Amino acid sequence: MLEIVARYPEPRSALLPMLHLVQSYDGYVTPAGIEMCAEVLGLTEAEVAAVATFYTMYKRRPVGDYHVGVCTNTLCAIMGGDAIWSELSEHLGVGHDETTDDGTVSLERVECNAACDYAPVLMVNWEFVDNQTPQSARELVDTLRSGGAVNSSRGPRVCTWKQAERVLAGFPDGAETQGVSAGPASLAGLRLAKEKGWTAPTGGQPELDATSGEDQK
Repeated sequence: MLEIVARYPEPRSALLPMLHLVQSYDGYVTPAGIEMCAEVLGLTEAEVAAVATFYTMYKRRPVGDYHVGVCTNTLCAIMGGDAIWSELSEHLGVGHDETTDDGTVSLERVECNAACDYAPVLMVNWEFVDNQTPQSARELVDTLRSGGAVNSSRGPRVCTWKQAERVLAGFPDGAETQGVSAGPASLAGLRLAKEKGWTAPTGGQPELDATSGEDQK
């Protein structure tokens, strides 16, 4: 934790990665983890808990080896996200923010995975799995539960929850260059602009006077 704190001019700025580090060891944000963060950063436990309960990436109950987030926001929902959620929830026997009895898979209903161009989308330990169907999603979780390898659509091979949390704490695993970072759907606009010879407008916003804040004449 002290290595994380040393990255920031103000110690309290290290709280977010420190909470990820707690999850990389304990699987979720435990009371002991909150106490330790508070002690190291000179905060109250209430201040740490306020942050841990605000962001949904921090969990207050044990998470499985693979956290599966099903996007059910508008576009994913109409493209099949709701059907995927129903299929997985029934197949796994768990609901929102619950974990299977064998501890392998946690399921979460996510408002947006920020990948509408590949809807419907799942995320497994924050890695994208694009263009899913109820059947392919079911096969995905079965592979995860059996210990099989799963590669994300745009990124590396899916690691465990604790391994992913360590990366989010700022300790790279060397897998950042694996897989593609952007697929054809994300690059469609760029490809069309090149074909049409379109360029961005020039000029930009008018400059501001550094002292008055008024537009320079």
